[in-house]
Amino acid sequence: MKNYILKLWQGFFTIMIGMKVTFRHLFIPAVTIQYPTVRPEMPERERNRLYVNMDDCIGCDICARACPVNCIDIETVKSVPGEDLGITTNGKKKALWVTTFDIDIAKCCYCELCVFPCPTDCIYMTDVYEFSEFERDNFIYDFVTLTPDEKEEKKKNREEFMIKKESEKAATAKMKAEEEAAKKNENVTKSKNNTDDKPEENKE
Repeated sequence: MKNYILKLWQGFFTIMIGMKVTFRHLFIPAVTIQYPTVRPEMPERERNRLYVNMDDCIGCDICARACPVNCIDIETVKSVPGEDLGITTNGKKKALWVTTFDIDIAKCCYCELCVFPCPTDCIYMTDVYEFSEFERDNFIYDFVTLTPDEKEEKKKNREEFMIKKESEKAATAKMKAEEEAAKKNENVTKSKNNTDDKPEENKE
């Protein structure tokens, strides 16, 4: 009987020890964050989804070259004379139209190596950490502000400018060649005339 009571006490005492934490939390406020009703506060230097401010982007491609996983794809078109692309917030003049600026966030390793070399600080990591998707293609973020028609227009303007420039260059080269040929013919004619005049002078 004594052994039975001892085991009964040991069982009850063990249960009380195991329930100590549970009983303690009955009388103190809950510390669990009730997500998604309550969002956790992120640290000051968190590294989450990338964002690009296209108003400050100059299309230098430094961030794409710095990315170790090649998740950034950039294409640019050089502006033609007379186009005003504006300036960045730090006073740098823009000379390239950015026609493609895609970031495949599914490949991103959140290393932040693309952020530090940017000369205009246009790319940075935000505090957005909720961006799950059902489709893989939805993780490719397009930051370009130009419409498809505007992209084609910028490319067409550049092609036309280059064609015009090449034609002007060819016309200038042709004119220069003609001038050199005319000058050469003139020198030959003068030389021939001088040769014809020499016997007459000897006769005199």
